[in-house]
Amino acid sequence: MTGTTHEDSFTEDYWRDPHETLARTRETSPVREVEFETGPTWLVTRYADVRAGLTDERLAKDWRSSLPEEERASAPPGLPAPMSHMLTSLDPPEHTRLRNLVVQAFTARRIAELRPRVEAVAAELLDALPEHEPVDLVARYAIVLPMVVICELLGVPEIDREEFARLSTVLIDECPEPEMVLASTRMADYLEGLVAAKRAAPDSALLSALITASDEGDRLSDLEIVAMAMLLLMAGHETTAVFITNSVRALLADPAGLDRLASPASAPSLVEELLRWLSPAINASLRFATEDLEIGGVAIRRGESVMLSTGGANRDPAQFPEPTRFDPDRDTAGHLAFGHGIHRCLGAALVRLEGEVGLSALFSRFPLMRAAADPADLTFRRSVHVHAPRTFPVVLGPRTEPGE
Repeated sequence: MTGTTHEDSFTEDYWRDPHETLARTRETSPVREVEFETGPTWLVTRYADVRAGLTDERLAKDWRSSLPEEERASAPPGLPAPMSHMLTSLDPPEHTRLRNLVVQAFTARRIAELRPRVEAVAAELLDALPEHEPVDLVARYAIVLPMVVICELLGVPEIDREEFARLSTVLIDECPEPEMVLASTRMADYLEGLVAAKRAAPDSALLSALITASDEGDRLSDLEIVAMAMLLLMAGHETTAVFITNSVRALLADPAGLDRLASPASAPSLVEELLRWLSPAINASLRFATEDLEIGGVAIRRGESVMLSTGGANRDPAQFPEPTRFDPDRDTAGHLAFGHGIHRCLGAALVRLEGEVGLSALFSRFPLMRAAADPADLTFRRSVHVHAPRTFPVVLGPRTEPGE
């Protein structure tokens, strides 16, 4: 969803550091109405309210669920196809059916088996980077690593990564609706052609498996296949790219936790605290009230939209003591970086793996890396869903070869 909010909610200060704005909102008006182009939305920022909202069946992903039953069939979807058929836009039973078709591809065991390949991709990318001149870590590493991995997992051939990343950014960031529709159409056209090619010449990857499931009677339409592929491709690189970029920024500013990356025993706890502290998906996509209800004592009317802030929840002092302090030793159990409930991120294990491998490989190869730009000079994406700089120039410094 794209849009603008009241200027006292989503200002330039918010785009640069949303956590300060979310903290003020959580303290003064934890369930607050903000204004989008599509209408008012309730922003929810307290941990208890957000966690409860993520599992509340009265908050639907498809806005049509809030309409009287006789009006639903004729109402248009809230997003253009195929985005309207993504898991993130659906409720049970459609959501359950589609999720069950892909969930086995993202189990912790299967993702763990990808570690050698993720390590190899990271090494190849790092080998190609210059040592002593500024390099954009976003474009040359943080985006490319997860994109290569998710494309291989799905069976998508190497594509124009720069163009694909641009289209994905348009669909996630604040962009005019015509631009969003055009980006969705271009990405869908590419994937429709790919589905046809895979049907003619299947392989062992996930996209062919989805096509086979459809052909064997699991009632998966071509539109649903394209929507699933689009979602997995977008989510499969966006979240990890944002996470790696912001984690590097955080660790360069406060290197106290860097020694943990070298240890397989301690790296996971560092990654979990980075996930809590940074919240790669800072606000969940919209939900819609299917009946009158209350959130945090605030009345929400049927049909009104609700945005649950996982970033606000993950820095709620009621759940995490001294939440603004980065502490790899803290108990991060229950953090909501990947959501909660039936819409919990399918790729959580993959993000963890790529984050751990990507950060460990980068800092072990370039231990003297430094930022090449003043933080005040960075420009940030205008997105209510993710928070990240558009570019992040660094000077990597002399490399340490693997095994040294």
